[in-house]
Amino acid sequence: MTRKGLFPMQWTRIGRKLLCTAGVAALALAAAMPAQAERLKDLASIQGVRQNQLVGYGLVVGLDGSGDQTTQTPFTVQSVISMLQQLGVNVPTGTSSNMQLKNVAAAMVTANLPAFAQPGQLIDVTVSSIGNAKSIRGGTLLMAPLKGADGQIYAIAQGNIVVGGAGGSAAGSSTIINQLSAGRISGGATVERAVPSSLGTSDMIVLELNDNDFSTASRVVDALNKRFGNETAVAQDGRVIRVRAPISSGDRVAFLGALENVDVTPGKLAAKVILNARTGSVVMNQSVMLDTCAVSHGNLSVVIQADNAVSQPNALAGGQTAGVQNAQISINKEPGKVMLLKGGASLAEVVKALNAIGATPQDLLAILQAMKAAGSLRAELEVI
Repeated sequence: MTRKGLFPMQWTRIGRKLLCTAGVAALALAAAMPAQAERLKDLASIQGVRQNQLVGYGLVVGLDGSGDQTTQTPFTVQSVISMLQQLGVNVPTGTSSNMQLKNVAAAMVTANLPAFAQPGQLIDVTVSSIGNAKSIRGGTLLMAPLKGADGQIYAIAQGNIVVGGAGGSAAGSSTIINQLSAGRISGGATVERAVPSSLGTSDMIVLELNDNDFSTASRVVDALNKRFGNETAVAQDGRVIRVRAPISSGDRVAFLGALENVDVTPGKLAAKVILNARTGSVVMNQSVMLDTCAVSHGNLSVVIQADNAVSQPNALAGGQTAGVQNAQISINKEPGKVMLLKGGASLAEVVKALNAIGATPQDLLAILQAMKAAGSLRAELEVI
């Protein structure tokens, strides 16, 4: 069977596998087709256009008896006394140890400051209890300054907390749905300081690819030079691309808007297998290929059964009752099946073959490591 048109080599390769199942053939067809073009906005970011993390400390008030236990969280009492003194309320010396602040909780406030955020803009904040408060549901966060990594205040947070959970207790029993010690305030912080940006300080901007790949970097440079003219972009390495941009702020914004929407076909992903030794999860991308190898795997199980019995002496024997433990140990070894994996096998064929020999996710960990050691697995093996 012949087919004329685009991609004749791909159609020939698929024609050799017509005896595969429909699912395997579909996956092989998808692997043979060229990668789909993506927007440059999804492949790279502009250096200097980023968000900054903010953190602060504050007090949550108005709790219904679910606040911090002051005997175990003295910093809550100290914070309340300091706040009252700043508001002109004098707290008698020595009364701090007798304060029972069940309606107050100490909390950390975190937020992300978006790029180009200006004073007066509202951002969302997350409020998390740092004491032993049972719940901050229904509480109000008092004015809390949010600082950046340089120690400067960039926003002020305050407002009513929304907690996506519920709980109740009575007669020694309690139930909790979701998390009650953390919540959010939508638009709960007002930006007070803008972060300086170096985006418009020169006629060059820097693109940073999300993944280090020389092939993708080369294709991005070719696409930009074709779209905006020669010598517009030059690759510094496999991740960084320097682009010449207009100096005027208005022209630069329009240029960046057009740049982000340029379609680029990324290079083929590097073959990689990710193994999670804790959960037994195995994730492989479609670039994973195999050389010809034979796999045999048999399960070995050890079963230990303990039967606890009681030895009771006769009525006139004068002995004592004693516990007796009888242990039975059995070792079962299931026969391993041998499966031949031909060279150049695709991801679908690898998964199908390993499932045919009854390999579990935990078995795949050992099998893939053995394949890599034997040189049959043409992929990077990463254990997390």
